[in-house]
Amino acid sequence: MSVTRLLVVICLLTVACGKKKEKEAEGEPATPVQVDNVTRGPIDVIVEADAVLYPVEQANVTSKISAPVKRVLVNRGDHVKAGQLLAELESRDLAAAAAESRSQFDQAEASLQTITAGNVPEDRAKAEADVQAAKQTLDAAKRVYDSRTDLQKQGALARKLVDDAAVTLAQAQSQYDTARSHLQTLQQVSGAGQIKAAQAQSAAAKAHYDSASVQVSYAEVRSPINGVVSDRPIYPGEMAVSGTPIVSIVNISKVVARANIPLKDAGAIKPGKQATLTSPDGTLNGLVTVVSPSVDPNTTTVEVWVQADNPEEKLKPGGTVHVSIRADLIQDTLLVPASAILNFDEGGEKVMVVGKDNKAHERKVTVGIREGSRVQILTGVAEGEKVITSGGLGLDDKAKVTIKEESDDDDDDDDDDAGAPPAATPAPGKKK
Repeated sequence: MSVTRLLVVICLLTVACGKKKEKEAEGEPATPVQVDNVTRGPIDVIVEADAVLYPVEQANVTSKISAPVKRVLVNRGDHVKAGQLLAELESRDLAAAAAESRSQFDQAEASLQTITAGNVPEDRAKAEADVQAAKQTLDAAKRVYDSRTDLQKQGALARKLVDDAAVTLAQAQSQYDTARSHLQTLQQVSGAGQIKAAQAQSAAAKAHYDSASVQVSYAEVRSPINGVVSDRPIYPGEMAVSGTPIVSIVNISKVVARANIPLKDAGAIKPGKQATLTSPDGTLNGLVTVVSPSVDPNTTTVEVWVQADNPEEKLKPGGTVHVSIRADLIQDTLLVPASAILNFDEGGEKVMVVGKDNKAHERKVTVGIREGSRVQILTGVAEGEKVITSGGLGLDDKAKVTIKEESDDDDDDDDDDAGAPPAATPAPGKKK
């Protein structure tokens, strides 16, 4: 057989096999599938992470003095208000010291008032006037006495009148001396230095009394915040040491979830962004309150705080929750249902697109943001194309398909799912 004849035979066999395959393909039944359109719209950028819960406020109430515990008025689990009395310490010795300090302060105040009163200008003026009046009276009495003495020596005056003048002179001298002494006293105590010294003594006595009063007040241990007693490690009769916690209080009317977010995702998170906390006890809505300005060098993550109301106090500090943060919003992008995304054999992800020839065409796609049942597609499909959302698993490229109507699909689902457990709810979306 010549080469030409051999080539002709091979071509005929190839054409025959192709026609046979086409006939076989045309004879294959079409696979029923559900489809959805590739749409364009907004999608939220959701950042997810696990977080540890902390109370919005907490306080370890310590004793500021060392004293025996007289009584404790709260137990674990009790709700307390700010300013409420929690415990009392023995304070009789402190009260006695405060009373002594009060007496010293009163004495210093009295001394200050005495010294200050001596510096009143009116008192000094009066004392000077009294001295002048006493001096004039003394001079007059002395002249009378001298005159009567001379007359008595001449025998012109009785001795009794001389004695009376002597008495009057002595009285005038005494009044003058008293007035001068009083004026000298006022002049001596009127110095500014003496007044300042008395003021300093009074201030020191007051400070000592205030300190003693504060020490007495420390015997009453009060709550600084509203909250719940989480620990009470001390009992009546024990010695409360200064700086040692007596009662621990946490405020869990609100909780703070602290999550470590990868650096690449944390850039879009800002304080005020909405978030949700998911736990076995339910879901709470919250807001981002803190985004750490530094990165943990060991984990290359950023700590983010989400605060949420905890009205029934179901969430407890130390527990874990799942945090979903709405970090950003992409306004205009291509979207497909999450059920349309399949794993590509060569790695990556794909969708099956139904063409105008009613055949499934395999398309490798680049996936972006995932949010619940929606997925952002960056490359691989165009707006308006139909992607298979159900029935596409296992389909070969260019396999024949038939699109099921939604009503038919609903009926089939009702028949197929009778007696079957409900399907699991898709997990919340996250940033890829």
